[in-house]
Amino acid sequence: MKCCVLAVALVVQVGWAQAPIERRPPPPPTGAQAPKDQDSVQDVPVAKPKQGGASESPQGGFPTIKVETRLVNVALNVMDDKGSPVGGLGREDFAIFEDGKPQKIAVFEKEATTPLSVVLAVDASESVLTSERLEKEAAKHFVNALLREQDELDLMEFSDVVRELVPFTNQKKRIEVGLNGIQHGEATALYDAVYLASQRLGETSPADGRRRVVVLITDGGDTVKGENYTRALEQAQRAGAMVYSIIIVPIYADAGRNTAGEHALIQMAQDTGGKYYYVVDPKDLEPAFRHVSDDLRTQYLLGYYAPRRGKDDSYRTIKVRLTNEALQGKYDLRYRAGYYADAR
Repeated sequence: MKCCVLAVALVVQVGWAQAPIERRPPPPPTGAQAPKDQDSVQDVPVAKPKQGGASESPQGGFPTIKVETRLVNVALNVMDDKGSPVGGLGREDFAIFEDGKPQKIAVFEKEATTPLSVVLAVDASESVLTSERLEKEAAKHFVNALLREQDELDLMEFSDVVRELVPFTNQKKRIEVGLNGIQHGEATALYDAVYLASQRLGETSPADGRRRVVVLITDGGDTVKGENYTRALEQAQRAGAMVYSIIIVPIYADAGRNTAGEHALIQMAQDTGGKYYYVVDPKDLEPAFRHVSDDLRTQYLLGYYAPRRGKDDSYRTIKVRLTNEALQGKYDLRYRAGYYADAR
C-alpha cells in the first residue's frame, strides 16, 4: 500500500492572507462510540419545595428539581522535585476550584485509564527532518507503545501546508504507512497545525472521559502567515487538548538561535496541562516519546460538575491544590489552566 492512497482531509494553502481550509469528513474512528453530549441533567433531592416547578418522585419520596450541569474533566500530573510522577494520592488529597470557587470532586481516578484521542503532528520542513529514519522509527515505537484498544490516533504533517495523512484510527499499520509517506517542505505552518489538530480533536467523542492530546515534533518556528499563537491556543483550550511539544533544536546552547517559537510552545504546554521536551540529537527522540507516553499513563483524573450560568461563552479558570499543606511546597501539579464555557 503506497502513501498516495492515504486520505488527505485537511489542507491549508500557503499565502500572505488567511487561506481557505478544504475538508472532507473523515471516516468514523474504528470502534468509536456515537458522540455523547457532556451536558447532563442531575436529579437533586429537595426536602420541601416552596413553590411550583418541582415534581414528585415516582417512588412517592422526595420531589426533585432538574439542574443543568456540565462535567468538567481535569487530567492532572503530580511531580516531585526530580520530575518523577507521584502516585498513591486519593480524592481527599485534592481540592479543585473554578473561578476561585471550590467544587466538589465527582470523578476521581488514581491512574487515568480513560481513552486517548491523540493527534501526532510532524513538522516536515527541511530544518527538522534531518535524520528521517531515526525520527520515523521513534514515532513508530511511540505509537506501538501508546495505543491501546480504546485509544485512537490521527497523523498529520505540516510544512508549507497542513495535511492529515491518516484520520483517527487504532490500526497501527495504517499509521506506520502514513509515517513512511511524510514528504518534505520548505516552510512551517506550525500554528495552523495546532489549530487544525485541536479542531479535529474537538470532533471526537467525549464519552468515558476521553482525554485529548496534541503531540508536536517541531523546531518551534512558524513561517506561514495563517493562524497565530492566540487563535491556536484558544482552539486547543476549546477542545480541552493537552499540547505536548518535542522541540528539535540544532544546537541547544547556540546564543544566536531564535527562541521565540520555543517559548511559545512552552507557554502553550503550560496553559493546556501538557509538557515540552528538548531534543538535540535525533537519538534522543525515542526517550522523549517515552516520556510523553509515561506522562499520559501516570495522570490522575479529576472531574466536577459546573452549573451553567445562562448563555455563557466565557473562559473559566481552574485551580487544583493539595489539601495537605506540608505537600503543597513539595510536589508540583500540572493541569490545564481553564476552559471555555461554550466548548464541548
